[in-house]
Amino acid sequence: MSVPGAFRAQGRACARLGSPFMARLMEVLAGLWDDDSALGRRWAGYPGDLGPGGASLPLRVAGGLHALHLRGCDAGLSAVYPPAESSDSDLREAVAAALTRHAGFLLRFTEQAPQTNEVRRAAVLVSAAHWLAERHPRPIVLSELGASGGLNLGFDRFALQIGDRRYGPPEAVLTLAPEWTGPHPPGGAITVSERRGADIAPIDAGSEEGRLRLLAYLWADQPDRLARTRAALAAHDAAVDAADAAAWLETRLDTPRPGRLHLVYHTIAWQYFPEATQARARTALERAGERATGDAPLAWLSMEADGQPESAALALRLWPGGRCVPLGRADFHGRWIAWEGPRHLP
Repeated sequence: MSVPGAFRAQGRACARLGSPFMARLMEVLAGLWDDDSALGRRWAGYPGDLGPGGASLPLRVAGGLHALHLRGCDAGLSAVYPPAESSDSDLREAVAAALTRHAGFLLRFTEQAPQTNEVRRAAVLVSAAHWLAERHPRPIVLSELGASGGLNLGFDRFALQIGDRRYGPPEAVLTLAPEWTGPHPPGGAITVSERRGADIAPIDAGSEEGRLRLLAYLWADQPDRLARTRAALAAHDAAVDAADAAAWLETRLDTPRPGRLHLVYHTIAWQYFPEATQARARTALERAGERATGDAPLAWLSMEADGQPESAALALRLWPGGRCVPLGRADFHGRWIAWEGPRHLP
């Protein structure tokens, strides 16, 4: 796929995910892309997929531009960013100027893969944790792979509203209310005894620069996403280690945790792991699963793209036994969940 093609593919995805501004921005960037620019030379000949299913160069560039707007350091750009309205020609002119004026900043920003840390995906985590808590009523140890800033390590502090059914603590940091189809998860209590994540390049959510990066990867015409992330940031206290996911997981799984359920999970992160890391992590989980017991069970939850358009598959592997449990599907940003989790397992 060409670079302009990658931008246009991302634009179509953004339109489907409810962001007309991002769809417009991607079309503008596709038309402005210059192979002789600093960014063009940096990404020329990239050996992998630059599009939405790979390195996500379009989101990297858009994130850098949004960061400039959030910082308030480019008045011309801010004049055409939501909530302001602008014509396509004004947007194109402002973006072209920003690409030139801030070339160095954008080069640095795009070196790091997108780390959206989309808080709405936590609705899947809340649902799965309640399902697991009914089968294994014991404290839960959380291990998140590709945790970014670690905001979704605090999912037990969020509330989930499904119709008139509410899950989560009464003093919840925020409330998630996805469009829901399918049966409701069971309502058992969740107790998290330990939480920790890993990321090859974690974002320090406690720093000003880290908060800016997390907010920059959200989309300017979706202020509800920005508000949720700011609420999660205000309550954030989870540790995220800078580490290869597989090496970190091996060490994490080697620690016995009697009387605990160990939940390993990742949401729209697996595609960014090298194949060797994926294979090594899978092997580590299989080996740890062989050691799992009824008193110390292991669960592997994934919310990842699987080639079907518009949504991610929700899959759970549960040990002892290694049972694969399909839980349904969800919108990439957690706007809707089609839940298929069985009420009980035999």
